[in-house]
Amino acid sequence: MSEKRLLLGDEAVALGALYAGLSGVYAYPGTPSTEITEYIQQSPLARERGVRSRWCTNEKTAMEAALGMSYAGKRALVCMKHVGMNVCADAFVNAAVTGVKGGLVVLAADDPSMHSSQNEQDSRFYGRFAMVPILEPSCQQEAFDMVADAFALSESLRLPVLMRLVTRLAHSRAAVQIGAPLPQNAFDPDDERTRWVLLPGNAKRQYASLVAKQEEIGSRAGTSPRNTLSLGEKGGLGVIAAGIGHNYVREVLPAGVSVLKLSQYPLPASQVRSLAAHCGRILVVEDGQPFAEEQVRALLGPDYPVQGRLDGPLPRTGELTPDCVAAALGVGGAAPHAPALNLAARPPQLCQGCGHRDVYAALNRVVEEFPGARVFGDIGCYTLGALPPFRAIDSCVDMGASITMAKGAADAGLRPAIAVIGDSTFTHSGMTGLLDAVNDRSAITVIISDNLTTAMTGGQDSAGTHKYEAICLALGVEREHLHVVVPLPANMEEITRILREEIAYEGVSVIIPQRECMQTLGRKLRQKKQQS
Repeated sequence: MSEKRLLLGDEAVALGALYAGLSGVYAYPGTPSTEITEYIQQSPLARERGVRSRWCTNEKTAMEAALGMSYAGKRALVCMKHVGMNVCADAFVNAAVTGVKGGLVVLAADDPSMHSSQNEQDSRFYGRFAMVPILEPSCQQEAFDMVADAFALSESLRLPVLMRLVTRLAHSRAAVQIGAPLPQNAFDPDDERTRWVLLPGNAKRQYASLVAKQEEIGSRAGTSPRNTLSLGEKGGLGVIAAGIGHNYVREVLPAGVSVLKLSQYPLPASQVRSLAAHCGRILVVEDGQPFAEEQVRALLGPDYPVQGRLDGPLPRTGELTPDCVAAALGVGGAAPHAPALNLAARPPQLCQGCGHRDVYAALNRVVEEFPGARVFGDIGCYTLGALPPFRAIDSCVDMGASITMAKGAADAGLRPAIAVIGDSTFTHSGMTGLLDAVNDRSAITVIISDNLTTAMTGGQDSAGTHKYEAICLALGVEREHLHVVVPLPANMEEITRILREEIAYEGVSVIIPQRECMQTLGRKLRQKKQQS
């Protein structure tokens, strides 16, 4: 029976995966991808079918576990934000060499304009680098339908398939028509053992097989119903619209313009050439980096006029909007919304009562006593400590970098070198840095600010909750230089004393301020009140 549901793009992907016979979703929370896994965790169909949906420690463990489920013949989905592709790259690229058994779809949610990210990285480059098919929906309905296509394509080619969303599609809603769910794959482990063992002899054969598949992958994209060519006036403008860019083009498209809708890669070269032969020039509209534009320019040569994000008609940075697409198409109409006037800026800040506040208050008090001190921060809501009123951290680069940057600075002679890292980030990618520091007896002080959850992305489970003290001891931190404190104003004197003592220590010390996130605590109290 067919029905319509109002879904976020993320939710459309999640439901599409469940209806395509999903057996496991593997993910680490990261905006704008988080809602995919949360939807599956809350789905009655997922519970009924026993779909595995707990959060993973990081994106690499997620990718590897999904590959293991694929090995057993089941369909698996891996979800992450774009920077998570950097973390899982080793497993992702090598999964293209081993190939897959059950369908394996890697969902990367990119964040043009950096709404909640540290770069504007475009995940399509990873798909091209790994030489696997790439799918990019233009709307929520396509997001739902395309997941089933992706699983089928994965099993047909025996390769992982990369599916890319952007923030504006992931976090907007539309009506989605859904049908009947498919059954899950049967348990059927792969018997072709040599292709999974990437010793050089096997890897060379597997890589040759991957290269040999490129012609078929390109042919599939060239004949895909997801890539459609509509020809308008001869000699006029041609538009190549990728993913959500196609939605913006549809909103403002003038009559007579030819359009190639692009949703499956590699670039369909024959359709691009047909568009170019029919038109006098081409505009490439894509959200993110000029991934398709660069390939179109290379395909058509330097004498054919191709425009896009590289030469000015569309902005080089940030996400696209219907207004900027209309301007690039030379379409008049309503002016873009003017900015509101006389409104004070409201930068984000740590919640009132948050334990991170007390950590930074104590840290600032002590750091004032050490003029050369540097505090290396990390990725999480505690990164807001870089802003007023605290201005407490001096760096924030990537997940886990606080400890290793502090170590490197200490190796160079910087004293004191202090690292601030959150609980979920520590288990994600901070533990190995701490082991390096222990092995090198680096003079660093590490603060693991533990609020018992993954707070920045909405309060998901943190992999190491109630285990951090044991983890640090197991990594070799000395018992006398490991402290657990409760970050409250009443404990300020104790915390500052411990900080002073450990900063003076020429070795690795760890302080774990531990108090539950105010948001998750509030939700628990409200739920308890409703149940009473």
